[in-house]
Amino acid sequence: MRGQKTPFTFAVIFLLLVSFIFATPASAATASANLKVTIVETNPYPAKIGQYLDLTVQVENVGRERAEDVEIEIVPEYPFTLDSEENAVQNVGALAPEKFASKEFHLFVDKNAQKGVRTIDIRTRIDKSSPWSEKTFDIRIGTETFDSKGTVELAEIVSSPEVFMPGDRGTVTVTLKNTATTPTVTIDGSDYDTNARIQVAVLRPLSEEVIVLDAPYEEMGLLGPGDSIRLTFNVMVSEDANEGTHNLELAIEGNSFDYNSRKNIPLEVDSSNVKVIPSKPLKLVNGEATLEFDVANTHPNELNSVSIKPEAEGVNFYPAEYFIGPMDSDELFTIEFDAIADPASENIGGNSEPINLSLSASYSNGINKHENLVSNLRIQPVEENEGGSSGLLATGILIVALVAGGVLIYRRRQQKNR
Repeated sequence: MRGQKTPFTFAVIFLLLVSFIFATPASAATASANLKVTIVETNPYPAKIGQYLDLTVQVENVGRERAEDVEIEIVPEYPFTLDSEENAVQNVGALAPEKFASKEFHLFVDKNAQKGVRTIDIRTRIDKSSPWSEKTFDIRIGTETFDSKGTVELAEIVSSPEVFMPGDRGTVTVTLKNTATTPTVTIDGSDYDTNARIQVAVLRPLSEEVIVLDAPYEEMGLLGPGDSIRLTFNVMVSEDANEGTHNLELAIEGNSFDYNSRKNIPLEVDSSNVKVIPSKPLKLVNGEATLEFDVANTHPNELNSVSIKPEAEGVNFYPAEYFIGPMDSDELFTIEFDAIADPASENIGGNSEPINLSLSASYSNGINKHENLVSNLRIQPVEENEGGSSGLLATGILIVALVAGGVLIYRRRQQKNR
């Protein structure tokens, strides 16, 4: 029996060693810089035979380390040729994790090209000493036209979160609707169906402060009369984005050139957040106090998971963090903390120097978690003699008794003299 178990044991150990060897490089690769490449715009779409084509290529660092010298190379094959071979490689530069950049390439479509789908290779690398990574994309050639007369209109825009903060990620969902009300329409004696075709729908930012993370929607088929479709685009606002309205453009390729359209998509950015205001004087009397604060959501939309945490050297707070939960815009909430000074702290025991109190707020705007300092205040320590009031009362009673006794003696003497 031993002779049968020994080979099996060696086989198990061998497999474990092999899996360990191959697992180690995989984990290392995950931690390094890693690039994801996408064609975010093809203009025009489909590519026109005998004309120039503009490709906007976006590269994203989806790894955990910084890519120091990112490059993008386009490798065209017939029927595509570059406007200049010098433009085949474009340098992006440094790209931090979760950051994006885009470059534009100009290609010419051969005049003898046939309609259909052709491929093009795009390569990326994190620096000049690293190997190229290649991905193949499909490019449609030839103008597609249809006799349908349905018209696509923008019916609704929904942003989540409703108002972004700088650095936030979220979604913009647009609803497109075929406004036709009947299955057919007669024009100049000819009958046409009223289906609407959406060949391409792409959301383009009009400034560098907003990034669209998704490639265009393509070949979405038919929308019958009155039908609608929702398209969701993932977007990101830069950390240094200005407050206000940022406009994006929704470009729609319809039944034919006459049915193409461009719609303005507004995106609101506002950095206002949670504000905390003391609702009564901040005093630590004999090392103890109940501190009360008004918490207000000054952001234009609801914030979730709102909590407030106080910190002061030498002072313990109960609760250590106050969880409020969701707060509507302009909602006010009153909270209390019991504050107790550490007996060994220099902030009590006759020292009347104010104690620095910081209040931090954590909250979520959509899927984005935020944390920031909301107030920087001071607590004033106060020492009061606990027997002071009772002693004062006793002194007052004694004085009243003496006065009353004196009045009584005076009256008796007056009676004797009579």
